[in-house]
Amino acid sequence: MSLRNDRRQFLQTSASVGIGYWLAGGVQAAQSKSPNERIAMASIGIGGKGGSDAANAAKLGQMVAICDVDEKRLDGAAKLYPRAEKFTDFRKMLDALHKSIDAVTVSTPDHMHAPAALMAMRLGKHCFCQKPLTRTIYEARLMGQVAREMKVATQMGNQGTAESGLRRQAALLRAGVVGTVREIHLWTNRPIWPQGITRPAPRPCPQHLKWDLWLGVAPPRPYAEDLPNKGMDKKALKNLRGYHPFKWRGWWDFGTGALGDMGCHIVNMPFMGLDLRNPISVVAETSGTNKDSLPAWSIVTFQFAATKLRPALKLVWYDGGKTPSVELCGGVPPGAGGSLVIGDKGRMLNGSLSGGAHPLDVKFPESPGHVEEWVRAIKGGEPAMSNFPNYAGPLTETVLLGNLAIWAGQKVEWDAATIRSKNVKGLESLIKPTYCPGYTLDT
Repeated sequence: MSLRNDRRQFLQTSASVGIGYWLAGGVQAAQSKSPNERIAMASIGIGGKGGSDAANAAKLGQMVAICDVDEKRLDGAAKLYPRAEKFTDFRKMLDALHKSIDAVTVSTPDHMHAPAALMAMRLGKHCFCQKPLTRTIYEARLMGQVAREMKVATQMGNQGTAESGLRRQAALLRAGVVGTVREIHLWTNRPIWPQGITRPAPRPCPQHLKWDLWLGVAPPRPYAEDLPNKGMDKKALKNLRGYHPFKWRGWWDFGTGALGDMGCHIVNMPFMGLDLRNPISVVAETSGTNKDSLPAWSIVTFQFAATKLRPALKLVWYDGGKTPSVELCGGVPPGAGGSLVIGDKGRMLNGSLSGGAHPLDVKFPESPGHVEEWVRAIKGGEPAMSNFPNYAGPLTETVLLGNLAIWAGQKVEWDAATIRSKNVKGLESLIKPTYCPGYTLDT
């Protein structure tokens, strides 16, 4: 079958049954609730992004339990959800209330996504988890496997997946609006927290924070937080070093850096349009990493083999102030963050077509809303687009492979089937973590 016919068939299929369902291969969660019955929700992590995730869950269900290792945050959330039981340890929450909970949201630091979500899913709970799905590649693969085995409805919190603009751009790429694509460039203004630094000095842990639970599966280390002084300017505030509540992203033990933070957003559109799973190699240029803090900047080049829908292509990722050149962007300044897809018939820069590319009439299924997709799936409807087994897991694996190259400091040739590098040894701990006692990865 020709590439053009493959694309046409894809568009016809996705328009008739929905992109999310098509990508999921028709896999649906077992129906657990009638369409009019309220879903019993529990939220793990209710600060920062977890606050809005919990609010969305409560709006579409009934909040029965909330969990956070920071008791100040927990007490604040309890004022919003006075009927919800409070916990500082998600394991105790799930042990105590698993018969009363239908679904959970997980909005913790990256290193605790998989421990919390895996326990919930193995108890048969539907799961919404913030991006990136996990801190390591093996965890992402396992999350998809467990979701499929338990037949639970899942969704990763990369909200752009539900936006019509992103779905339209992806459909245009599938329809060949820029012709044959062989090159993609993606960039972000992140990190907006310190990276490429040494550890801060230990500080006494505040009584309201359960530091051992915050560390969770990570190796022990002293609490550290540089508290702002009155009158401190913005530059000094930005350079404050610590872990809780926000600056954990720049540490290998806890976060996934700028690529993990924004990759599941910015890689999302070309991933949807061109099926960018299972890169065959990746190499990174960086400011340098001490294997404790991620680098201040990186440029990561992914190579993808040809598929039935497209030829082989490369993707280049930039962060920390690095961007593609103005010349590469057709004379248009690239801006702080965005995407550039280059084909043999034109280009798409941040959704705008140029270089001979002209708009096409494409069809794609509209989303009822990001979280609404998850709730629809819980009630027996189509899977959410960004479900764990068929979309969020593979997308996260692709993104995290970039971090593997950053850590390795050399080109990594990748075997997705066995989840290992073909040529670089010593990457096992970053591919598959070892959990501290008290937490379960494999059963």
